[in-house]
Amino acid sequence: MLHIESAKYIDGYKIDFMFDDGTRDLVDLESVVFSDGRKIISELQDLNLFKDFSIQRHTLAWENGLDFAPEFLKSCGGRVPCV
Repeated sequence: MLHIESAKYIDGYKIDFMFDDGTRDLVDLESVVFSDGRKIISELQDLNLFKDFSIQRHTLAWENGLDFAPEFLKSCGGRVPCV
């Protein structure tokens, strides 16, 4: 099972991830945030909310209850933007 070791906000909707398999990926989540109509995701269009993430149980999580699995984030790595 893949885990997020660290996540650092870069700019815009880009986050730099270090995974427990030793890989590092820059992921741009802008297209996800703006194309998914679900309220829980569209709330992150506010950059102040987007930047306020944490790692909880080895996933990327926000206070509104949204989280993204490490496998999803890794599948986006190197692709800008992530779709």
